[in-house]
Amino acid sequence: MARIYSNENFHREVVIKLRELGHDVLTSLEAGKANQGIPDEEVLAFAIQEARVLLTFNRLHFQRLHRQSAGKHAGIIVCRMNNDTSGLALRIHEAVLHEKSLEGQLLRVNRPQA
Repeated sequence: MARIYSNENFHREVVIKLRELGHDVLTSLEAGKANQGIPDEEVLAFAIQEARVLLTFNRLHFQRLHRQSAGKHAGIIVCRMNNDTSGLALRIHEAVLHEKSLEGQLLRVNRPQA
């Protein structure tokens, strides 16, 4: 299972479900990094330091940082906002399970097609 660092805007319910599915998830609140206006570069640097995959809704900024870092990170999962928290957690779980290694990977988890 994955070691994940969830960005501060991520749904708590998704974090709980990912933990139930066996993932080791650290939230920005638990890390003492919430509500501080920390720049995205520093968020990613913390995830790298902790050897955790970054989980975020902030797709555009972290896709850019992925390109700029030349994939030198533990992985980045970008998601679209979704009120179906259980479904989102399951889609993240499935995406992680299909990868041999998340290191240097950018995974996109989207809402299901209607």
